[in-house]
Amino acid sequence: MSKAFTKEDSPADPGEAPPAAALPAGVKNYLTPAGYARLQAELRQLLETERPQIVETVHWAAKNGDRSENGDYLYGKKRLREIDRRVRFLTKRLEIAQVVDPSLHHGNDQIFFGATVRYEDDEGQEHTITIVGVDEADSLQQRISWIAPVARALLKARTGDEVTLRTPAGVQHLLVLEVSYPAPA
Repeated sequence: MSKAFTKEDSPADPGEAPPAAALPAGVKNYLTPAGYARLQAELRQLLETERPQIVETVHWAAKNGDRSENGDYLYGKKRLREIDRRVRFLTKRLEIAQVVDPSLHHGNDQIFFGATVRYEDDEGQEHTITIVGVDEADSLQQRISWIAPVARALLKARTGDEVTLRTPAGVQHLLVLEVSYPAPA
């Protein structure tokens, strides 16, 4: 089949990064101020630095003749589609973002968005997580989305409370040991 009859927005290769998680219907896109700034910085970097460089490379490669065998041209066009897709995604996410400053709860022992929570599970293992927005979640940094099951179970609990977490493996009980928020700037 000719490349002319394939959809451009379909994944071209299996190594392409999966799309970011979609927000459930009717859910607000909460972000911390730092998370909002990171998304804005990424958007600005794509629009002001990376995209113009790729456009220049594609323009130069297009002048070199046969485009069907020109690696710079083919890779550049593919990268431009990826950048444009990410720019559209970031623009939409920033438009619906609701910035919530967790430092407003500094000194509070109740769990809200932005809280860093230390809790103990049924096996006696301690875990420390920070509840952040969907676009800020990073399991390697113990930053979980506020719509994650653990976060949903912990929200509105206080230090010393025991909450129930229902999982496919069964019911777990979590004991809240400590709740903290960043200090106000």
